Amino acid sequence: MSSFTPKSPVTALANRIEGARFVLNIYPEAHEGSGSFIPTRPYPRGVGLKGYAKNPERSAQEAARRAKAKVRRYCASHRLNRLGTLTYEGAGCHDQLALRRDVGEFFRNLREGLGGESFPYVWVPEWHKTDHGLHVHFAVGKYINRSLIEQAWQRGFVHIKLLGDLPAGSGTLAEARLASRYLSKYVGKSFLDANRLEGLHRYEVAQKFEPRFERIEGTSAYALFDLASDRFGSQPAGQWFSDDDPNWRGGIAFWAWWN
Repeated sequence: MSSFTPKSPVTALANRIEGARFVLNIYPEAHEGSGSFIPTRPYPRGVGLKGYAKNPERSAQEAARRAKAKVRRYCASHRLNRLGTLTYEGAGCHDQLALRRDVGEFFRNLREGLGGESFPYVWVPEWHKTDHGLHVHFAVGKYINRSLIEQAWQRGFVHIKLLGDLPAGSGTLAEARLASRYLSKYVGKSFLDANRLEGLHRYEVAQKFEPRFERIEGTSAYALFDLASDRFGSQPAGQWFSDDDPNWRGGIAFWAWWN
């Protein structure tokens, strides 16, 4: 029996429309999938994406949701389960462009110190609560000696730890998802940052490590979730459905993750 049970009349109607199409993007390494309904006719009045451009706050919330999802999938796909922080000594750094140059140099130095081979990582800037400027949170998926990190940074202090405060046997996927929650929190805060320079990314990732996904289509959301569950060998460990969000004004959307 499918674990996917829509809760709204709109979704129930969508599943009965002749020729209706649902799509689900499965991220095999991240053990998750996100999907949506492709309507064959206009949505009922009051449903759809209209109004986002006219409501900056809602538009920012939607952009934050997308950014957090990308960080989550990237961390999970590459098992980025070690969380680090880079801070500046002295008066700190208040220049957002200089920060990005410094962090870019840091990861180049780190790559060279590890033998020159590229590796996946993600980093997010954050302003200190005090007047010390910016610092950086980052995640990697491999053990890196602290002394090598310090040598690569050389601008202040470093901290890194394996995220192990989880139930025994959780594994690297659960650890990476925990890391992504920490980083997503900082990404979300960036959407409230009035001082952020226009055009700067809210987070950065190592290039050429984009999470792989497979797109499947079907005539019902039920069938797609069943196919995904067969693929992962279990029912979803959790799921989100747009019907659960009373403030949702987009099209029909759904997301689930598997252990």
